[in-house]
Amino acid sequence: MTTIRRLDTAQQDFEARLEELLAFEAAQDPQVESVVTAILADVKARGDAALLDYTRRFDRFEAPAPAALEIPRAACEQALSRLPQAQREALSTAAERVRGYHERQLAHSWRYTEPDGTVLGQQITPLDRVGIYVPGGKAAYPSSVIMNAVPAKVAGVREIVMTVPTPGGERNELVLAACAICGVDRVFSIGGAQAVAALAYGTATVPRVDKIVGPGNAYVAAAKRRVFGVVGIDMVAGPSEILVVCDGSAEPDWIAMDLFSQAEHDELAQAMLLAPDAAFIDAVAGSIEEQLADMPRRDIIRASLAGRGALVKVRDLDEACALVNRIAPEHLELAVADPHALLPKIRHAGAIFLGPYASEAIGDYCAGPNHVLPTSGSARFSSPLGVYDFQKRSSVIEVSREGARTLGRIAAELARGEGLPAHARSAEYRMKSEKA
Repeated sequence: MTTIRRLDTAQQDFEARLEELLAFEAAQDPQVESVVTAILADVKARGDAALLDYTRRFDRFEAPAPAALEIPRAACEQALSRLPQAQREALSTAAERVRGYHERQLAHSWRYTEPDGTVLGQQITPLDRVGIYVPGGKAAYPSSVIMNAVPAKVAGVREIVMTVPTPGGERNELVLAACAICGVDRVFSIGGAQAVAALAYGTATVPRVDKIVGPGNAYVAAAKRRVFGVVGIDMVAGPSEILVVCDGSAEPDWIAMDLFSQAEHDELAQAMLLAPDAAFIDAVAGSIEEQLADMPRRDIIRASLAGRGALVKVRDLDEACALVNRIAPEHLELAVADPHALLPKIRHAGAIFLGPYASEAIGDYCAGPNHVLPTSGSARFSSPLGVYDFQKRSSVIEVSREGARTLGRIAAELARGEGLPAHARSAEYRMKSEKA
């Protein structure tokens, strides 16, 4: 029997129960923090020697020299050539769809001229070098390569450096093939906090990057948090989430499986259903029981649903939308007859899937939008990973002689008000200048 919370917004204790459900302790374990702090300092101090030690210790990979940590580009091309045709076509098609979507995000420089000849604008430039962290080990995440590398390429990043752990020295063919398809420039067999340290500080073998993106475990997340400021990072993501809103028109089996699709990630993943139809909620609950036995990852799913899952009865779809905005989920499915009627009411969600056929799984792999999304309610103020994360904006200011006189008076007045006379004089000198 699978235990999953059954909540009702009409219950007096609903608010308290919802808060309990949504509570997630984002703070890192002190032991994790301690280990990560030591690893970062060690890699910063000893460079490649530390990388070799940690790779031997944590990944059981005995690299004879630092150069052996790098996976040659030819190995990625060979992995692609060895893939079965169906897998190769799936990877290529997914990458093309992701590229097509992200090309629409590309920002361009702009300028405008004011009547007095002053020119103002914005110059868009890509980052020089980006580091991508891709988890390794038992699971293969070629989709992570696609979702992180493709927008970086579209943005014009000059060099993409990827790290991926290879426990026991075993390389994953799908991941390497994705590197070849997406044009990753260099790949290193390094994982964990030591990989983040290498990318952030640089070693004799691993080049220092400007920004680190990509998912990872608690040690990787803690390391990314600590190196922020030395380099940029995409986000510090929490457990995966899905929130499904239904009006009773969708297939219960589909919705149950959609909940499973997030719950199978790990025991802390969150899967929730909001629906005004009690009979439909019962049908989904029944489907959960019926389908769970056939799931290979049923123990993880069961733990996730019992710990952080919920089937919530709401008064109506308006109330459901209000709850969506409060929860700000990573993935939101509007599995209703008229999803477009609800869309304008949604303010906070990482990715919004409209209608019964838009499964979150399609979004994870090949729809086109990025699957790197804000979690733990951070969709209130954060966006999915995109081309904009790999571009910088520089202000462009060209002041004419006439503009220097007009703007100089304003600047000088404000500068003196702030007690900064050098600022004021700097502006005033231009006001008096007769130079062209």
